[in-house]
Amino acid sequence: MAVSIASELEFFVLVARHGNLAAAARALDITPPAATKRLVAMESRLGVRLVNRTTRSASLTSEGETYLTHAVRILADIQDMEDAVASSRERPRGLLRVNVTLGFGRTTIAPLVSAFARRYPDVEVQVEVTDRPVDLVESGFDLAIRFGALPDKRLNARRILSNRRFLCASPAYLARHGEPADLAELARHRCIVHRQNDDAYGIWRFTRGDHTDVVKVRGTLSSNDGDIVLGWALDGHGILVRSEWDLAKYVRSGRLRIVLPGFALPPADLFVYYPSWRNQPARARAFIDFIVGRLHDATPPGIPDGPIAPV
Repeated sequence: MAVSIASELEFFVLVARHGNLAAAARALDITPPAATKRLVAMESRLGVRLVNRTTRSASLTSEGETYLTHAVRILADIQDMEDAVASSRERPRGLLRVNVTLGFGRTTIAPLVSAFARRYPDVEVQVEVTDRPVDLVESGFDLAIRFGALPDKRLNARRILSNRRFLCASPAYLARHGEPADLAELARHRCIVHRQNDDAYGIWRFTRGDHTDVVKVRGTLSSNDGDIVLGWALDGHGILVRSEWDLAKYVRSGRLRIVLPGFALPPADLFVYYPSWRNQPARARAFIDFIVGRLHDATPPGIPDGPIAPV
């Protein structure tokens, strides 16, 4: 039944495209009477007239226009389905260009690429690390792996894991300067600023219930490198905003403590971004599935009051 329906759809699209039954018959290598009989059978089954026909031409009725719109879409979906199934048998090969964040790219993605290369030796992987998101299409990248909000709404994204952010400081710093009791007290503390992308310098945003607070913080140390600012916090230089992925092990060991846990910061969930899933080469799909699976398995335990939630 499915094959006959698809055949009917293809036949009708040919009739509409050529504008007469004789030309459609030639394209299908059947006789014009056979084409006419086929169209009459379709109309009889549907109970409506699809085509107004004369000896020389054929024009669609309003019902025929509706049928054509759906026929074109259904045939395209069938083709996409067949392409997806066929490409799943394709062995991943060729060039794959990947963009990742600086520190995370070095410490986490690079070892995973090494493992991926052993499994898929015919894929050439080029990894570029940058502190800022890039335009995937203009820069020629197949995909990007980054923390935070989607940089371009035209892209597709697959969330790899959720990743909350917290205020933290070393016990030594808190012993010297005290622990803030509310957001207003952050103004008198030394804060370490991680400069990221085009975010306003030293502006931290918090939510508690339906209320949002914007706090301007100050400090003598800042950097665009996450590992650097984390090291300064561990050395006791001030209060830092850091994501759960990097922070959890230091909280568990006692080297850092969560500050003002009742106030939530915008999350820094980890995503893989790509221009389009449709017609994506097998090497890109294999890489995404590999990275998502490995990071899911490797996700460290979260902050003690609530674990990271792999997706």
